[in-house]
Order: sequence, then C-alpha cells, then structure tokens
Amino acid sequence: MAFPADCFAPVTRRERFAWCMYDFANSGYTTVILTAIFNAYFVGVIAAGSGNGSATLLWTLTMAAANALVLLSAPVVGAIADYSGAKKRFLAVTTVGCVLFTALLYFAGPGDIALAVVLVILATVMFASGENLIAAFLPEISTPQTIGRLSGYGWALGYLGGLLTLALCLGYVTYAEKQGMEAAQYVPVTNLIVATLFAIAALPTLLWLRERAAVAESFDSTHIVRQGFGRLRATLRQARLHTDLFRFLLALTTYYAGIHIVIVLAAVYAQEVMGFKTQDTIVLIMVVNVTAAIGAFLFGHLQDRIGSLRCIAITLVIWIAAIICAYFAVDEFLFWVAANLIGTALGGAQSAGRALVGQFTPSGRQGEFFGLWGLATKLSAIVGPLTYGAMVYVFAGDHRIALLSTLVFFVLGLAMLATVDEKRGREMAGIDY
Repeated sequence: MAFPADCFAPVTRRERFAWCMYDFANSGYTTVILTAIFNAYFVGVIAAGSGNGSATLLWTLTMAAANALVLLSAPVVGAIADYSGAKKRFLAVTTVGCVLFTALLYFAGPGDIALAVVLVILATVMFASGENLIAAFLPEISTPQTIGRLSGYGWALGYLGGLLTLALCLGYVTYAEKQGMEAAQYVPVTNLIVATLFAIAALPTLLWLRERAAVAESFDSTHIVRQGFGRLRATLRQARLHTDLFRFLLALTTYYAGIHIVIVLAAVYAQEVMGFKTQDTIVLIMVVNVTAAIGAFLFGHLQDRIGSLRCIAITLVIWIAAIICAYFAVDEFLFWVAANLIGTALGGAQSAGRALVGQFTPSGRQGEFFGLWGLATKLSAIVGPLTYGAMVYVFAGDHRIALLSTLVFFVLGLAMLATVDEKRGREMAGIDY
C-alpha cells in the first residue's frame, strides 16, 4: 500500500468547510425530490390514474427498490473505496450520476410512471452511495472531541442548502402559477433547479477535500473487488468485538424507519390529509429545514458534552411527541407544531447518529463501517415507507391510521438504545485487526 502525499497533511478549515459543503449540495435532492415536491407530484400527477392508495404504494415501492440496491452495495463499495484509497473518486462518480439522473426527471410527465420510477431509482442510488462515501471522510478530518460538532455543522449547512433550493423552487412555482401553468408544466423545472445547485455546490468538496487513505500500488479491479468482499467478511466475523456498534445499527435501523417515513411521505400526508397545495407544502418544508438546521447545530454541540447516545434518546422523545401531535391534528396549527418538533428532532437525530458511528469506527476502515451505516439506513428506508404504503393501501387511502406505524418505530428504537454502551463502543474502535 502507498500513502498519498496528502495523507499526513494537517486538516485545514477550508477542507472541513469543503466537507460540510457536500451536505449543503446534496440536501436539495432529498428536500425537493424525496420530501417536498416531486414525491407529491408523482402520487398526485404522474401516477394519479392508479388511485391514491396504489400511487402511494408505488412511490414507496420505488423507494424500496432504490434503497435495496444501496443496501446490497454499500458495505462492499465502502470496503473497496478503503482498499483502493479512492473514496473521492467514487464520490465524484456518484455526484455526477445523481446530478444527471435528477436533471433527466424533467422529462417525466403525467402517465410516465416507468420513466419516473427508473430515473428516481438511479438518482437515489447515486445520492445514497455518495452520502455514505462523504460520511467516511468524517473521522479523517476530525478528532473524537470535535466529531460530533463537525457532523452537526454539516447537517446544519445541509438544511440551509435544502432551504435555498426550496426557496428557488418556491420562487419559480409562484411565478409559474401566476402565469396559469399547471403542476405538470412547472414541477419538471424544479428538477433542473435541484440538479444545477447540486453540481455547483459540490465543487468545493471535489476540489478541496483530500484523500488521505492508503492507495493500493496496483489498481487491479478484480483484486480490489476481492479485497473489498474479504474485508467485509472480516468485519462481520469481528462483530463480537464491535457489539455496541452492531446494537446501535439495529436501533438505528428501527428508528430510522420512522424518520424515512416522514422524509419521503411528509408532503404526501400534507397534501392528502391536510389539504396543502404545492406552495403550502414548500413553505412547510422550508420552515422545517430552518428548525432542523437549528436542531443539528445545537445537538452537535450538546453531544460533545453529554454524549451522542443521550442526544439521540432526547431526539426520539421529541419525535414521539411530534407524531402524536400530527396524528391528532385536524387544523393547521397543531400540524405546524408537529412539523417544527420534527425539524428539531430530525437534525439532532441524524447528526448524532452519524457522529456515533464515526466514534465506533476503527482507523482505516471508515468506508467499510460507514457502508454498514449506509446498509442500516437503507434497510430502514425500505421497511419504513413500505410499511406506511402498505397500510395506506390496506386501509383504502387512510394516511392517518398509517401514521401510527411511525410511532411504533420510534418507541422500539428508543428501547433498543438502552442496550448500547457508548464508552465501550469507543474503546473497541481502537482495536487493530
């Protein structure tokens, strides 16, 4: 193995900023495509002919298929990236892929279900793979004392990126509606806005973030794939040494199922249950992004003081309260209360979870272990939305009953956290194998 020239270079503020900027860049995709605009457009316009229950189920099946592909590939891609010292190269490929497939969603109109499904799957696979790879840089550019704070900064900046993307989309949607355009005419343009901002905002990351991992002296693809699978098998064999990591990943899979329900179906719920229009939904998600940014920033600092595990537990209590409010909301006021609680908890839960995985990860295996983190989050992204979609289908389009599944995931996740020992998990990250 050879070490790159930047391997032992000190980490600069510019490099940490460049790392955080990737969260800023890719957040527009989750915010607009998966959470606020395109998902509701898919259910209400593209697949409208299938009926609400069937259209919602179809959207959740699309998300499940995308995340299943990521679930199968994430640990191996991470292991290969570690062995080849090519995390940044992989990151560049996934970034270009997500930008390209997002832009192509412009051509998906009413009735183009197959085209929309294929493009969303491809874009989501690229997005999620890039998310895992950028997270794997975190332990390299931070210390155990600052990892929580830096992760929080990244999430906070990410929510601001999502907010900016939504603001640009809201400006265009408002203009388009004043011109008498229908959703089928103006929603496709929002996909171009997302793709453009992603491409521009990712440039600092691709230019300034350094690859510090050791590089294989002979870059033979067959050998690297074999090594990647071999290292993954070694990680799984050593699971007994990382008991707390795997227990936490099990808890994370459970409560993230609830989080993913909210992420991919919040706009659908607002549209179908609360009667929100496109502009109303955009404003709602913008406000949630603000509270999420505040939550990520505050919990990022708090977790370095009281520990990531306690922070996650606090956020799950907030999540439970928020879902109860949303379930009983019959007017906009209580629904807005629930939305802001969700924002606060969303930022904190995501930031603390990523930081805790970083603290439990042995040196030199960041891509591999964050690949397991990606596996856990993508498994939850399959289980959560599919559970919700199936309940909506079974209960003839009743989203309010389906929302109860979200509450169950958060309660179970909170109970599972009690089995994790944060101190022991950090100690086990120092082993050498």
